[in-house]
Amino acid sequence: MVDQGRNNHTEVSDFILIGFEVIPELHLLLFLIFLLVYVMILLGNIGMMTIIITDPRLNTPMYFFLGNLSFVDLFYSSVIAPKAMTNFWSESKSISFAGCVAQLFLFSLFIVTEGFLLAAMAYDRFIAICNPLLYSVQMSARLCTQLVAGSYFFGCVSSVLLTSTTFNLSFCASRTVDHFYCDSRPLQRLSCSDPFVQKMVTFTLSIIIILPTIIVIVVSYMYIVSTVLKIRSAEGRKKAFSTCSSHLGVVSVLYGAVIFMYLTPDRFPELSKVASLCYSLVTPMLNPLIYSLRNKDVKEALKKLLGKKNGIL
Repeated sequence: MVDQGRNNHTEVSDFILIGFEVIPELHLLLFLIFLLVYVMILLGNIGMMTIIITDPRLNTPMYFFLGNLSFVDLFYSSVIAPKAMTNFWSESKSISFAGCVAQLFLFSLFIVTEGFLLAAMAYDRFIAICNPLLYSVQMSARLCTQLVAGSYFFGCVSSVLLTSTTFNLSFCASRTVDHFYCDSRPLQRLSCSDPFVQKMVTFTLSIIIILPTIIVIVVSYMYIVSTVLKIRSAEGRKKAFSTCSSHLGVVSVLYGAVIFMYLTPDRFPELSKVASLCYSLVTPMLNPLIYSLRNKDVKEALKKLLGKKNGIL
């Protein structure tokens, strides 16, 4: 029986990504929406990284984290969007077995890394607002590097575990994935072997990743709000609350979608696709706008960069 399961596993050479089950007339509209969002992701995140790298004034812990966030957003959306757009015009909608493995591994790596980066950024803002006199001491370059390196490390470890357990399943029932990219849950539905271990790994990783990062983010912003309430200036309080609410709004969209996708019963495949859109395309598009382009320092750096280019031209 074991040999038979292994043979069935090796027989699968590719998968079919169903994507969104809509009438063909809507394929062009969906393609244009995906294209518009992806172009905004490219422009926003590449622009953000360029500004941070080229302007010495942005050589601070906050922008170090933002630069890495833009890098992560750019790459994990690029793992999903180009293939999804291609499939709107492809009759086969196929992805090779190796391509499916790579897609799940890279997406898992970057999405987990993003969660830890968001927690690190919340902690950074907590120190900056609640303990400004100790900020330069506590948020040292060494600590910032360790936090970012740790984010990528945990992303890599969780991705290896999730990918290895997922593709250790036997896919002998079907090769049709009811999703627009290779994800663990849709692949579970194709398995003709017992997915108990894979489900437990997915659930355990979700708990280990989501709970600590959410706690750090929520507690950090509770202290930030408490400190902001002590500001005497009404305008200062309004500006601070506006920034905090924007940050928490994006975090809520990301974590709400991830929790629905991985910590609730797998009963609604179509809703899962919508939830996946929130963290695979929507948040990478919003992050440069919410975290960066509303920032005064970033705006000044952008004007300076554009001024240099105009001078060259």
